[in-house]
Amino acid sequence: MKEQRKKVISSAGLYAGTLLKWVTLAGLIGLVSGLLGTVFHVGVEIATELRGANAWLLWLLPVAGLVIVAIYRLTHTEGQGTNDIFDQVHQGSHISLLLLPAIFCGTILTHLCGGSAGREGAALQMGGAIGFHTGRLFHLDDRDLRTVTMTGMAAFFSALFGTPVAAAIFAVMVVSVGQIYHANYFPSLVAAIVAYGVTLALGVSPTSFSVQAPAFDVVLTGKVALLAIGCGLVSMLFCTAVHRAEDILKKWLPNAYLRAFAGGLVLVALTFLCGSTRYNGAGMDVITAAIEQGRAQPLDFVWKILFTAITLGAGFKGGEVVPSFFVGAVFGCMAGPLLGIPAGFAAALGLVTVFCGAANCPLAATALSVELFGADGLVYFALSCAVGNLFSGYQGLYSSQTILYSKWKARYIHIHANDHANTPS
Repeated sequence: MKEQRKKVISSAGLYAGTLLKWVTLAGLIGLVSGLLGTVFHVGVEIATELRGANAWLLWLLPVAGLVIVAIYRLTHTEGQGTNDIFDQVHQGSHISLLLLPAIFCGTILTHLCGGSAGREGAALQMGGAIGFHTGRLFHLDDRDLRTVTMTGMAAFFSALFGTPVAAAIFAVMVVSVGQIYHANYFPSLVAAIVAYGVTLALGVSPTSFSVQAPAFDVVLTGKVALLAIGCGLVSMLFCTAVHRAEDILKKWLPNAYLRAFAGGLVLVALTFLCGSTRYNGAGMDVITAAIEQGRAQPLDFVWKILFTAITLGAGFKGGEVVPSFFVGAVFGCMAGPLLGIPAGFAAALGLVTVFCGAANCPLAATALSVELFGADGLVYFALSCAVGNLFSGYQGLYSSQTILYSKWKARYIHIHANDHANTPS
């Protein structure tokens, strides 16, 4: 009886100690990510406002590309990015702390001068770096280092978008599709909630949209499924364009300085060619107009894919998620009414579905829909993400992402996203 009591006490102590460890670490990571995320969010907003008020800044985009390349060379972080964060989780590889200031400055410069990029690439990289080095500070073992890396990703994602649940689910599912790191969910969620609370306390409003979801209708579910198929194919096009542009530009212009400068010149020329700056920067105003006003132009999604592919391929910094929001929202806004779906609601469906296909994360995308648009229409969003995920193929935003199981059959495939040589038939 005494032995059994000792085992119970020992087990209770182990659980209490583990809980205390992760609450403390996740709280610290969430606090740091919330504070830095707020500074970063404000920085991007100021850069966007300055560019809007000073059109001449677009002419400095080629120069900004040169500065970004120089920053990465000075910090010895050339070639490092979100895929390195994924590799840390997969393989336990090292993450340079200098990646944090490099991606911070690079993203601000990209937005200031009109490159087409988002913020989440910086969020995942800065959050991952914060988590990894927090773990090293506390001398965590290899497995726990991988956990705190994911925890940092969730915290910074939540700080920038104000979506703690989606951020936590995304962090534990995006690295290896088909495998959920259940042990990482608790610290990721705690860190995401803390980071979200910090940004709210500092006056940063979470990302949200006002959209009216139709009442449930069986016929409408079929129309939503058809739109989702189109969104899945568009997400495949988006990912393919981004990766192909990078490969082509590196082949044609192996010198990083020349590639960034030339890419900046091309983006300036494209801006004048299309006669609008709506494809520069993140384009949150265009996303909002598509969802809340049902307004978009027929070729918006094509132009945004082109601008984003050249921006990231040339070496400018930011991320692909917000551009995927843009592409999905404007595509849904245009295609939805053709199927009899209200334009604004179709834009909302398109936003989460193209993101879902590009990130290969249907559950995270479904959670994101609730935090961005509310719970009304959840059935439609869940269906759209499920169908869009099936028709997005095995492309993805992150080449280090592993896809462990087929999307169409319970079959173990273990491939990397964008690995065309091993894509299952």
